[in-house]
Amino acid sequence: MTLTIPLFPLKSVLFPGGVLPLRVFEPRYLDMISDCLRTDRGIGVVLIKNGSETGKAAEIYDMGTVCRINYWHKRKDGILGVTLAGEQRYKIISKKVERNQLIVAEVELLENTPSQPIEERHQPLVDLLNQIMAQLDMPYTKLPTDYGDANWVSARLVELLPIELGDKQNLLKIEDAYQRLDEIEKILRKLDIWAD
Repeated sequence: MTLTIPLFPLKSVLFPGGVLPLRVFEPRYLDMISDCLRTDRGIGVVLIKNGSETGKAAEIYDMGTVCRINYWHKRKDGILGVTLAGEQRYKIISKKVERNQLIVAEVELLENTPSQPIEERHQPLVDLLNQIMAQLDMPYTKLPTDYGDANWVSARLVELLPIELGDKQNLLKIEDAYQRLDEIEKILRKLDIWAD
């Protein structure tokens, strides 16, 4: 299935089932949020390959996650606080940059991978995620948890661990949750924050 959505290029990677709190102040993104709230249209979060979150349209990767706005509030300083909820991964088919530098893309939705039970060898990663989640505030405290699902666990670890953004993007492309967990372990070993 394809659809046309506005893109929100960020220095973040979000998976289906995840949440992303943001502060929005650029006019093009304030307009985009307003339009998406009014029309109930999704927003495509996508990682920046080259460039910035502000100013001229950034060079972006070709895969991201369609999100919905599940919370918003206008702060006293005029900045809009929003929380995006990841729903489904997508691949960009084509894109155009509008005059205000907003990127709009035609995207192909990718099927969400089915739940995979956690294997015993990955239990230490589940324990690590549990420790991380226990230290987080809103909106993570309201996030439904599923520590028995390798997809959910691997996605949250990628979002929350201090992994290089390029590695996070590569992990987003992996379909198999066990393979993703194995890759996370390798990355953590390289960072010297993981031991068997």
